[in-house]
Amino acid sequence: MLNYFKESYNELVNKVTWPTFPQLQNSTIVVMVASVIFAVVVLAMDLTFENMMAFIYKTLGNLGR
Repeated sequence: MLNYFKESYNELVNKVTWPTFPQLQNSTIVVMVASVIFAVVVLAMDLTFENMMAFIYKTLGNLGR
């Protein structure tokens, strides 16, 4: 078990390529922008579905009168 932790530490320190700080910042910005776009798309779909259902219920409600 101790050997496993030593090898894991060695791999993380010596073999893993870590991003530079500017690369990390750029990746963070890309993720934030993508998240906002995704949230706006989901909001648009939600509002569209809500309005469609309200129209359908209103139309079906008027048919019974």
